[in-house]
Amino acid sequence: MEFLMKICLLFLCGLISHFVNMIFQKRNQQCYMLGYECFKAADDRKLDTDACVKVVLRNKNLGLDQYRFLLKTIVSSGLGEETYGPRNVIDGREEFPSENDAHAEMDEIMFSTLDTLFEKTGVSPSEIDILVVDVSLFSPAPSLTSRIINRYKMRDNIKSFSLSGMGCSASMVAIDMVQQLFKTYKNQFAIVVSTESIARHWYCGKEKSMMLSNCLFRNGGCSILLTNKRNLRDRCLLKLKCTVRTNIGYDDEAYGCCIQVEDPQGYQAADKAFTGNLKLLLPKILPVWELLRYAISTLRKKSTKGQNLSFNLNLKSGVDHFCLHPGGRAVIDGLGKSLGLSEYDLEPTRMALYRFGNTSAGGLWYVLSYMEAKKRLKKGDKVFMVSLGAGFMCNNCVWEVMKDGLEDTRVWEDCIDEYPRKNLVNPFTEKYSWINDECLNFVRLDD
Repeated sequence: MEFLMKICLLFLCGLISHFVNMIFQKRNQQCYMLGYECFKAADDRKLDTDACVKVVLRNKNLGLDQYRFLLKTIVSSGLGEETYGPRNVIDGREEFPSENDAHAEMDEIMFSTLDTLFEKTGVSPSEIDILVVDVSLFSPAPSLTSRIINRYKMRDNIKSFSLSGMGCSASMVAIDMVQQLFKTYKNQFAIVVSTESIARHWYCGKEKSMMLSNCLFRNGGCSILLTNKRNLRDRCLLKLKCTVRTNIGYDDEAYGCCIQVEDPQGYQAADKAFTGNLKLLLPKILPVWELLRYAISTLRKKSTKGQNLSFNLNLKSGVDHFCLHPGGRAVIDGLGKSLGLSEYDLEPTRMALYRFGNTSAGGLWYVLSYMEAKKRLKKGDKVFMVSLGAGFMCNNCVWEVMKDGLEDTRVWEDCIDEYPRKNLVNPFTEKYSWINDECLNFVRLDD
């Protein structure tokens, strides 16, 4: 009997030790955000109505049909007058871009945001242990990570990764990669740089599906500083609660579409990836009582004929703010409807799209910055980030706000008081609606 008691006691001690180790291991694997900085180009890079018309008129491949398509697309895109284009496009060199144009574009975005990030956080480039850069359409050799390492003379044992081809959801892939690395490496600083190369990919043909990218995508990007050092948690802005990545590339139709192409195939892929992702994510972020309520209501619906007793999941029982991919007005409308969000919930995403356009992987951080500038974020709040991208992928995560008083206006500093804009109508409507006159058999637009 005494021997049996000793065995049970040893087993109990081992079990307690195991759980204690799990708790401490989980505490040491946290992912905190120390800071982030979005890119904002100079005012002479703004693509307002007049600048856009000049770019369009330079393309001699276009005719009346294409002009009408562009007018319809730009008007319905949700973009405003103050988005930023690549330098070579502004200067009229979009048809024959060079390697130098692409490098200059990336250097400006990466180095300006990193300079500000290092200065604000007080973290030295020599302290960085992990570096992840995600740019889908530009993968030079030496890599962009090597370019950063060389610029800031970082350590020779830094762990660097370059991600390409993942589209607008690449930033969430990079964040998840850092989180996974934090589980293996302790007391680390990590940098994530998320942007996109537009300079070499401005379309100068007349295929409508390919012209869409010119109407939606604009220059932008963001650098984020992350750490798993618990002694710095009081300085952190956000803590990563969970991430879920979904890739339905096994589906041929999904693999062949991209979120920037607005066709039924694309929307079906987005819906399939998004639904699959939520099935895994929601049990991690919603309270048990909400999941139980939904399960009971679903069972009651199945057992009741002729009566609609179903209830939608109340996402706001576990989420306070929704940071959606600003991919276009149609994307925002679709996500808002699917999640049952109000216009107040969608405001940050709509305003980020209107002010900065679709900046691809960097877009989510402009939305987050708007929330911070508007002083919406309070300690303990949960922020749900939703990203969609080519592949087809849906990569989402949830952050927890770590402290009150987050009010840095960042890229919104000179205009936040002007938002939200009540009128999001694009000036193209007023200036060029006459182009839809069916009596026209040709069109000529003067500057």
